[in-house]
Amino acid sequence: MPKALITGASSGIGEAIAKRLDSMGYETVLTARRTDRLAKLSEKLSCPTHIVTADLTDIESVKGLVKTHPDIDVLINNAGLGVYGEFTETDFLRENSMLDVNIRALHLLMKEYIPLMEKRGGGKILNVSSSAAFFSGPFLSSYYASKAYVLRLSRAVREELRRKKSPVTISVLCPGPVETEFGEVSGSNLGKKTLSPDYVAKLAVKGMMKNRFSIVPDITMKCTRFLSKILPEALSVRVLYNIQKAKKKTN
Repeated sequence: MPKALITGASSGIGEAIAKRLDSMGYETVLTARRTDRLAKLSEKLSCPTHIVTADLTDIESVKGLVKTHPDIDVLINNAGLGVYGEFTETDFLRENSMLDVNIRALHLLMKEYIPLMEKRGGGKILNVSSSAAFFSGPFLSSYYASKAYVLRLSRAVREELRRKKSPVTISVLCPGPVETEFGEVSGSNLGKKTLSPDYVAKLAVKGMMKNRFSIVPDITMKCTRFLSKILPEALSVRVLYNIQKAKKKTN
């Protein structure tokens, strides 16, 4: 039975992807900080599951995850969070934790699992980025930058693997607004949500299995990505400033 590891599996896209892979016959390793949520999810799955309560801001916990479950065929780097506010006013410790999860944990899991997957004869990695990766985003500046890192790292490593004919493939999911807990955690009012986690998970897994690199599950975001290529960045960042400023929560 193939085995998949999903980070941030306790809710949102991670939970939806776990359910979809379970329906495809995958044994799953579910990891997040909230054990109770993982336990409830595990009860809904039909294939064998492993619950790992882990804090991905702790590098030793990340290493321990790999040591405990080295036999992974599919790695879903889904865990992520954001911090909303002006750069000079946001709390550095919160931002640092965000960078630990969005960048360092993902980076280390890729670095550890790619050689293991190659030795096992192959594997697939899906890194969850965001449509934010295509822009610079005032009021969510560190979050946007972290998602750009995920996109650029994934593209570069994918090319390295392709050149040496590695049996490991890398895909990146870049959704727009999704019905998740991101707004609550980041401290922003994201307004209307356009996509359900189940819909995004369906397209993400399908794209990963077909070895697509960039998976953008929404026509609006596809158009937005196109605009990011033709609009001067100085213009787009000014537009985004006004859009993001309007997302500030009001008491």
